[in-house]
Amino acid sequence: MNETTDLDPSRLSDPDYEIPMAPRVALGMQHVLAMFASNVTPSIIVAGAAGFAFGGADMVFLIQMAMLFAGVATLFQTIGFGPVGARLPVMQGTSFAFVPIMIGIVKSSGMAALMGSVVVAGLFHAALGTIIGRIRHWFPPLVSGLVITTIGLYLIPVGIKYAAGGAADFQMNNPAWGDFSRWGLALVVIFVALGCKFYTRGLTSSAAVLIGLVAGYVVGIATGAVNFGGIGKAAWFAIPMPFKYGIEFNMTAIIGMCLISIVSAIETVGDISGIAKGGAGREATDKELAGGTYADGIGSAIAGVFGGLPNTSFSQNVGIVSMTGVMSRGVVTIGAIFLIICGFVPKIGAVVAAMPISVLGGGVILMFGMVVSAGINMLAGVNWSRRNMMILATSISVGLGLQAVPKSMQHLPDTLEMLAVSGLLPVAVLAVVMNLVLPEDAD
Repeated sequence: MNETTDLDPSRLSDPDYEIPMAPRVALGMQHVLAMFASNVTPSIIVAGAAGFAFGGADMVFLIQMAMLFAGVATLFQTIGFGPVGARLPVMQGTSFAFVPIMIGIVKSSGMAALMGSVVVAGLFHAALGTIIGRIRHWFPPLVSGLVITTIGLYLIPVGIKYAAGGAADFQMNNPAWGDFSRWGLALVVIFVALGCKFYTRGLTSSAAVLIGLVAGYVVGIATGAVNFGGIGKAAWFAIPMPFKYGIEFNMTAIIGMCLISIVSAIETVGDISGIAKGGAGREATDKELAGGTYADGIGSAIAGVFGGLPNTSFSQNVGIVSMTGVMSRGVVTIGAIFLIICGFVPKIGAVVAAMPISVLGGGVILMFGMVVSAGINMLAGVNWSRRNMMILATSISVGLGLQAVPKSMQHLPDTLEMLAVSGLLPVAVLAVVMNLVLPEDAD
């Protein structure tokens, strides 16, 4: 066997297999390309909700932290320390699950409250590792599918606003909002991404959305839609300092983030189980599931200290492990090191932040649509008894209905009002509680 290029087929399912460096780097970059766009997008959305200028210094910083702490949290998973880490090829990234709650927090309480809730919820998330096996039954496919579908449905309007020119222009009634110059860039992203996904294979297909974003970015440069001012101002190297936005422990924010942490923990359990099954043809061990949950939470808590957002495992990378059959955690470790390097280079964050908002809109329409599709795919395997149909109907109607008409909750105390109109949280709580208390034979 050529030690520099060939792989040993008999060891591909071994997480400790140290594959040769050339294929290790190539496979590691495949993992990065598959998750890169999804990893930085929540930071851009939260920055917009906080009122930060699109492409400004604060957005660049949040993007930088997304890359840095995705890499750090991934190392917690792949290398681990003590009981922390699944020690499997688990790629971490900024979680979409928290976005609906984070938007509400930054709009009502500010960034300091958000960071305080990220730290506390991260520690709570880590603590779930001690009981994760005992609460898995709270989230059967009916509940998990409902929650994931709701995340996508909540976020799709954000994608449409971005594609049409951005929420700020929408609120200011900019007459150019929604014209073809905006939608044209979004459509470039969508068509190129779809073409790459369905008419190519391998790395190009895995990174279809990222390639679509690059294509839209290039067209944006050609049409004068890209402002390079922020790139010139950004430093080549910067070490993040803790508590950039301060820290505040707001009970409303903490409750909301901790409840969503339970959802995120269960998602990580599913991803780790998928990696073990798809890459090694076995079930994940209790030690791997607990270690993965510890890494999730500790990675999120540390990110919050430095102004980053909560992390979780990335499902698209589970698909890569299943597709390639390579279980080597060293592969994903290479991807993590690359992300950490990017996190210390603000110029990279500035390049991402300079992307026209309509280009991002095209990408997130696809991303959020895929979130909905993933949820529906989970729901497809549910036995649609009258009981289960009632759980879905009640949860999604109440949760999304309250989010669509927030004034309906205006007489509640501020804490309960913010949680009630968050969209995702009522759906998750109602689905979990109804699934636990309604008798199975209520058909």
